[in-house]
Amino acid sequence: MSRTDSGKKTLHISFNSPVILVFTLACFIVLILDIVTGGMTTTLLFSVYRSSLFSPFTYIRFLGHVLGHAGWQHFIGNIMLILVVGPLLEEKYGSVNILIVMLATAFITGLVHFIFFPRVQLLGASGIVFALILLSSITSFQEGKIPATFILVAVIYIGEQVYDGIFVQDNIANLTHILGGGIGSVLGFIMNKNKMNRY
Repeated sequence: MSRTDSGKKTLHISFNSPVILVFTLACFIVLILDIVTGGMTTTLLFSVYRSSLFSPFTYIRFLGHVLGHAGWQHFIGNIMLILVVGPLLEEKYGSVNILIVMLATAFITGLVHFIFFPRVQLLGASGIVFALILLSSITSFQEGKIPATFILVAVIYIGEQVYDGIFVQDNIANLTHILGGGIGSVLGFIMNKNKMNRY
């Protein structure tokens, strides 16, 4: 809020979290493209599955799959969590570091899926959601101390995924969630030890 020359207060929109906001907008645009093209763009660019290593689209999909969603409910479920958790983390760790977390999560989950689940399409930002959730639980990390919140979140979120993977047989999504949580945890500990500069 600021004052004009006449002394009246004015409100301004603050773009406090550019990486999270751009990611949200990109996911929205990709979903609209999916609807307009009947899923063609999502299959071509925004979901990962086994394809030829000679195709440049294969490598685009290693990262692009996190932008694709199977519908409005899938999109809203992921994006709402990202919008709640992401901006706080971006303000704490910096935009570059949050972008690194998101790119690392996208690439690793995409590559693992490409190798182990060749006949199934993977799409959606749930791996990033889990990375950010686990990252948020260790924001108060200090040398030699593991936050109790991190332990609780790890047990609840990752434990549930392990349970579902064993008893519900949804191994593909569960593995993505576990990998995302693991990446968020590892990079979170690194950032909290100041081994990654905050920009």
